[in-house]
Amino acid sequence: MSSYAARTLPVHRGPAAWSVILGDPPPAQELDGDLTADVVIVGAGFAGLSAAQRLRQLQSDAKIIVLEAGRVAEGAAGRNTGFMIDLPHDLASDNYSGPGDDRTMITLNRLAIDFARSAVEQYQIDPNFFDPAGKVNGAVSAAGHAHNISYAHHLSTLGETSEMLDQQQMHALTGSRHYRSGLYTPGTVMLQPAGYIRGLAAGLIKDGIALYESSGVTGFEKQGGAWLVKTARGTVSTGTVILTVNGHLESFGIERDRLMQLFLFAAMTPELDAEVLSRLGGQPRWSVTPSDPLGTTMRRIDTAQGGNRIITRTCAALRPGMTSTAGDLARASRVMQRKFDQRFPQLAGLDMQYHWAGHLCLSLNGVSVAREVEQGVISGCVQNGLGTARGTLTGIAAAERTCGHSSNITRYFDAQDQPKRLPPKPFREIGANAVLRWKEWRARDE
Repeated sequence: MSSYAARTLPVHRGPAAWSVILGDPPPAQELDGDLTADVVIVGAGFAGLSAAQRLRQLQSDAKIIVLEAGRVAEGAAGRNTGFMIDLPHDLASDNYSGPGDDRTMITLNRLAIDFARSAVEQYQIDPNFFDPAGKVNGAVSAAGHAHNISYAHHLSTLGETSEMLDQQQMHALTGSRHYRSGLYTPGTVMLQPAGYIRGLAAGLIKDGIALYESSGVTGFEKQGGAWLVKTARGTVSTGTVILTVNGHLESFGIERDRLMQLFLFAAMTPELDAEVLSRLGGQPRWSVTPSDPLGTTMRRIDTAQGGNRIITRTCAALRPGMTSTAGDLARASRVMQRKFDQRFPQLAGLDMQYHWAGHLCLSLNGVSVAREVEQGVISGCVQNGLGTARGTLTGIAAAERTCGHSSNITRYFDAQDQPKRLPPKPFREIGANAVLRWKEWRARDE
């Protein structure tokens, strides 16, 4: 194409609570003027910062510039629930088991976790922001419990360990009597996502990488033998552009009508005082995903992660325009309050301090777009709802492709098909949201 214009820049609904509870970040440095670089990375989330880290490992003297449309950790990277999962976790399935080679995916996810762990060590990121605590699949109904049994059997065929928790053990963990059982798996790392991303960004800056925030890329075009990347107040001339913008890949006209733009919603309590904590009971840190992927995720954090708080995540909406609506968030907030009260009747009516939406991007056939779009333009996008681990992997792959380096990660993405074409509008949005509502109803107690 040789010229790409951004149709839209990211628009976020609600505060990035994970970042807010950590306090104000350092002042932003905005791109102002005309620069040159060996590589420009567009997007400073899990994929973009992982790409920068991997580039620095492979080409220690390269001049690397990262451009972020907003503030670091206030986009999608700071709006997820912080699960860095090693095991199969297909959100389109009934019990997370994927249709592909789960053994390969587990190996790659663990490479992503090891890569993130090395960043924590190298850049001295607070270890409370990277907690290898594992997670629990919570089950409420007989169907949910059956899903967990099926998933545990599937894991055993892969040689993976898990532990079934009974109702009393779930109550001792969470303070809630809502759960019938739970399936504990030890390999998940629980992130304070904004803390991890902020720490990674700070480490990369010390490592000589230039990061400009509030510098959304409005487009880029080929000029001679270089790409000219444009923002509102500056430009960068570069030999290589790496796009790590997840669903906003479509904003640049790439894979148009092949990407599902999905929003999930979350809420966070105020900091819980001693009296409320005594009524709550349970452990100070835990994380529960639902046995049905369209159920409700719950997580509790402690003071070292931003305060004693509980996070609720549920509801989904497909929005091809890449912006959720105020009505979406209002509806989800009502549902999340009901889900919270259902699980913690001893705290029923506790008002949430923060509500927000987070942007995901999926493809119908579950593939990413981690390849060269045209010479000098490389994508590390489409994370299929697995932004922490898959985003890390697509970022690594983009960096390695830039340097001509081959690995198990690049070979995995090389073998993937193109995303399948979506049904035409408006059937895409109407049909998908009807299916999502039905699946939410089916998973209503989970």
